[in-house]
Amino acid sequence: MPQESIKYTIRQDGNVTQEVFNVPGDACLNLTEDIEIKLGDLENRTYTVDYYQPANLNQDVTLQYDQN
Repeated sequence: MPQESIKYTIRQDGNVTQEVFNVPGDACLNLTEDIEIKLGDLENRTYTVDYYQPANLNQDVTLQYDQN
């Protein structure tokens, strides 16, 4: 299975785009809930194909922080 990851893009106008990769089902919402609260009001949410896939309930998720 591909590695789960979250990518944040901060634009010059201060808006933040968050993309979640390879996290099936609504598990992505649980992963990102805390940071979304801290970032402020949510303007838009777009679900990817992964959201509509059955969740893998028996797997660990590892998040990596990349400063690049």
